[in-house]
Amino acid sequence: MNHILFFSLFLGTFILLNIYISKQLIAKLDITQRAKRYMRIFLIINLIGIIGYIIGRYYVNIESWLYFLFSVPIGILFLLFCTTLIYHISRVLLSFAPISDSRRNFFKKSLDISSLAIATTLTLKSIYEAKFVKLEHVDIKIKNLKESYKIAQLSDLHIGGLIDKKFIKDIVKRVNEIKPDIIVITGDLVDIDILNIKETMHELTHLNSKFGTYFIVGNHEYFHNITAIIKSVKSLGIRVLENENVYIGEEGKGFNLAGVYDMIGYRTKTYLPDLQKALLGKKDSPTVLLAHQPRYIQEVVDGVDLMLSGHTHGGQLYPFRFLVGLIQPYIDGLHQHNENLQIYVNKGTGFWGPPMRLGASSEITEIVLEPL
Repeated sequence: MNHILFFSLFLGTFILLNIYISKQLIAKLDITQRAKRYMRIFLIINLIGIIGYIIGRYYVNIESWLYFLFSVPIGILFLLFCTTLIYHISRVLLSFAPISDSRRNFFKKSLDISSLAIATTLTLKSIYEAKFVKLEHVDIKIKNLKESYKIAQLSDLHIGGLIDKKFIKDIVKRVNEIKPDIIVITGDLVDIDILNIKETMHELTHLNSKFGTYFIVGNHEYFHNITAIIKSVKSLGIRVLENENVYIGEEGKGFNLAGVYDMIGYRTKTYLPDLQKALLGKKDSPTVLLAHQPRYIQEVVDGVDLMLSGHTHGGQLYPFRFLVGLIQPYIDGLHQHNENLQIYVNKGTGFWGPPMRLGASSEITEIVLEPL
């Protein structure tokens, strides 16, 4: 029943977006009726692609090339919606502008051309940007830390669909090249039935670091049998931090690494995050907390020096960044939350939905902790 409800809500939302684009953009453009008909046919084909994406993502296995064709329409529709919204507002403002009718008509035609050109350009640019995963380097000063440590952070890989064995193999190679002391994966590692990605997951066994690889679950793990995912990740030799902490480094010179379950556990009533439990028994050294969603920082009172998160994808497609900002206090990068606590938010190493990014590149984060 939940799957049917999800499918209905997902599809209903995109149908409404299509109607809005058709009425507020296509219908208002100064083009021939034939051109408008072709554009509406394109919207229908695009919607069929979105339906194919939902089916391919959650119900049946499809070839990667077909999955690509089905996933792009989601991004196209979102960018068209943003373009339509700006176009709609611009036309309303233009109608009230104290100018002559001839100048108003000139600006309307210019608006038509520029809107279509911008929508096309941004779509192509976002597909291009998604092809690259940047290495982000950040130095973070930590009070009472005795030695420097290098952390490689991965987040939001969303293995499944286009995030395949080849993609993960390349990520593993790049992480190993920076020779980290530890590797952390801050949630949303898996986005498909774990049984369908065994070979891809096995690539993670090749991750190399001095003190090992550590993982916390994200919200998407709860959607795909979180118990099985945790068991599978552990079988790869990766330490899953389940409301607990470990000590990294030589006694007295290292730091505590703690991890909690994701906040969605409050809704599912399973695998609930428990910071108090996660910090229980930690040593008298600086503490780094792994928590998937940045807004979990609101539950951190004391005992933590640095929190590492993901989840936001940096907005993934730039206009979406503003919506993310309504829910999450931090969207990307390093921030000083208060006098004692800092947070770094990874923009995501993979992507969810369309293979598109705009103004929010995928990243592998090379974090160097330094004594203050």
